[in-house]
Amino acid sequence: MYNTQNRLQSHEELAVRIDDTNRNHHIWNNNGTWWVHYTIYPTPVTAERRRRSLRTNDTATARFRRDALFLELSLQAESRAA
Repeated sequence: MYNTQNRLQSHEELAVRIDDTNRNHHIWNNNGTWWVHYTIYPTPVTAERRRRSLRTNDTATARFRRDALFLELSLQAESRAA
């Protein structure tokens, strides 16, 4: 399983837009390694763009790790809201 080291803090909000027409939305290949990027809002008036390596050169693995990361981050946000 992909280890997520950058966890959302209790006051941060994750902002992820889904583009069903682009299967590689939020990921890009940088010299053979796939990376993910997303935005969080540490406060209501500031935004922080986060980028992290998915540590793979395989597109399918990169998509899987991106989806797992976003699922984990959204579950963390839900558990804080409850």
